[in-house]
Amino acid sequence: MTAHTDHPADPARHPELLAWLDERRRAFPSWAENTGHAGRLDFAPASLGVLDHLVRQTAGSSEQITTDRLTPFIQGAVWYVGEVFCHHKGMVWKYQADADYGYAPLFARENRTSILDTPCVGLPDDEPDRGLYPLNMLRRLLIDEDEMGMPVDATLPSIFEAPYDDEDGEGEEDEEEA
Repeated sequence: MTAHTDHPADPARHPELLAWLDERRRAFPSWAENTGHAGRLDFAPASLGVLDHLVRQTAGSSEQITTDRLTPFIQGAVWYVGEVFCHHKGMVWKYQADADYGYAPLFARENRTSILDTPCVGLPDDEPDRGLYPLNMLRRLLIDEDEMGMPVDATLPSIFEAPYDDEDGEGEEDEEEA
C-alpha cells in the first residue's frame, strides 16, 4: 500500500474524513432503523449503552470487529460513538497520519491494523498524536484481558465517562490496542 502524504495541515479537514463523515450522516437514519433501536439512538451518552449491547450481540470478538470494520453496522457504530463524544465532550473528528507510514486511505481494505486508517476524535487543540479511536472502543468491548494479562471490563458508557483512562495510565488509545 502506498501511503498518502498529500493532506491538509488540519487533521479535521482531511478530504477523505470529510467525505466519510458526510456519507455516515446521510446513512444514519437508515442505519439506526436497521438496528431496531432508532428511537433510542439519540446521541445522548446513555444511548451508548444501547449500542454497547448491539455490538456485543453482533460481534463475537474484537478480531471480528476489525474484520467487519467496512460493514454498514460497524461503520455506523464507529461514527455514532464518535458523534456522541463530539456532541458531549467538545471533541472533533480527525484523521491522523500514522507515525511510520503517513496517511493510509481511510478504512483501507487491507486489514493492517498497525496502520492508522480509521478516524479518531479529540479535543480541537489537543496534541496531534492524541486521539480516541471509536473502532478501538468497539474492539475493547470484546476483550477480556489486555496485552499484559490484566482484566478488561469496558463498556461504551464507562469509556465515555473516562475516555483517556486505560490500563497503562498513559491515557491514550492507539490503533494497535484491542
